[in-house]
Amino acid sequence: MTDRRPLLFFDSGVGGLSVLDAVRALRPAAPIVYVADSGGFPYGTRGEAEIAARVPALLGRFAERYRPRLVVIACNTASTIALAAVRAALDLPIVGTVPAIKPAALLSRTRAIGVLGTEATVRQPYVDRLAAEFAADCTVVRHGSAWLVELAEAALRGHPGDPAEYRAILAGLLDRPSGDAIDTVVLACTHFPLVADQLAAASPRPIAFVDGAAGIARRVASLLGQEDRTTEPGEGTAVFTSDINVDALRPALAARGLSRIERL
Repeated sequence: MTDRRPLLFFDSGVGGLSVLDAVRALRPAAPIVYVADSGGFPYGTRGEAEIAARVPALLGRFAERYRPRLVVIACNTASTIALAAVRAALDLPIVGTVPAIKPAALLSRTRAIGVLGTEATVRQPYVDRLAAEFAADCTVVRHGSAWLVELAEAALRGHPGDPAEYRAILAGLLDRPSGDAIDTVVLACTHFPLVADQLAAASPRPIAFVDGAAGIARRVASLLGQEDRTTEPGEGTAVFTSDINVDALRPALAARGLSRIERL
């Protein structure tokens, strides 16, 4: 019998839709609950203690309410801070999202990698460990941008932003020491792949932009096994934790099969 329990995706905003897109490509029939913690948005400017307390508590509530088959924490900041606590609290498969430093290191020819994320993510010891394990022979340059999160949120609402804003954000990374050697940039926030085209257009030179969505999708597909091979789109619900106006988001949500909107 096909397991019709939903897959639960969790992010502070709409960035996790970039991960959902990759999972949908492999498992289009899976029912989806996408939770945007709009009441806590943005995570990238919040303190570690607040995120460490908030994320496991919220996911405990949502797991009880929606009874998911598995949970995808589609947020680098939440994963680098709270992934272990969520796994300890929930008796469910939990798939996290961490900066794609390993594939970036495999790709880089100059052995100089940029990590573009939120302020909270780029300062995490978790990122230090990833760099030491998978990019020990690379120079890893980090830059945090809260504004790029806002630009991505606006882009999904139909406002692509000024190219000069993207150039300025990239300059914050590329103008750092050793930044002139960077040939590969890790998009270490799930919001950022939503504006990857804008970043590429704003880049002063050819740069490869890398994110972890494809790897997360393969992991989810592995956990789901060989069932649910139909190409018929599964039902989907988008859940927001505050009473924000989501009218401008409805087309983007509907395009991903998230036709129902709930607020908790």
